[in-house]
Amino acid sequence: MTAQEKYTPRLEKRYKEELAPAMQKSRGYKNVHEIPKLKHITINMGVGQAAIDKKHMETALKDMTQIAGQKPIATLARKSNASFKIRQGMPIGAKVTLRGKRMYEFLDRLVTIALPRVRDFRGINGKAFDGRGNYALGIRDHTIFPEINFERVDTMRGMDIIICTSAKTDDEARELLRGFDMPFKG
Repeated sequence: MTAQEKYTPRLEKRYKEELAPAMQKSRGYKNVHEIPKLKHITINMGVGQAAIDKKHMETALKDMTQIAGQKPIATLARKSNASFKIRQGMPIGAKVTLRGKRMYEFLDRLVTIALPRVRDFRGINGKAFDGRGNYALGIRDHTIFPEINFERVDTMRGMDIIICTSAKTDDEARELLRGFDMPFKG
């Protein structure tokens, strides 16, 4: 077994040792498989400028690789749109799905480093749940992540971060994310 395999991310260790037992006790779960947990985190980045210049797509993929720690895939346009100069099959975005250790590491960096770097940050919206325990977060500027070299950025790009949990209700998911120190307003 290598040192990489023995390493457990900080938030994963916290979930196993503190959050899961506390949620099982407070919610009265009979089975450990009922306890909500993180399933995956999906990161999406729209690159509309890629229709004009291909270099925008290359830099977006490179930046997203640095942020996520794994290579994203380019998303293709499903329909042509003449007003936006987009053809069907043209790359116009990037997405990556994080699971396991990378997921916990990304969430840790998001909560402890990236979100506090947002200008005038007062917390994230606590109502952005979808009704099935998943949380969506929009970020306007991808340079809040410390992996991005600010001098080499050509344009500021927004990204969507979707945190998927196994929770059945939004209250369970909110309690789980609060346990991971998500800074909700109020």
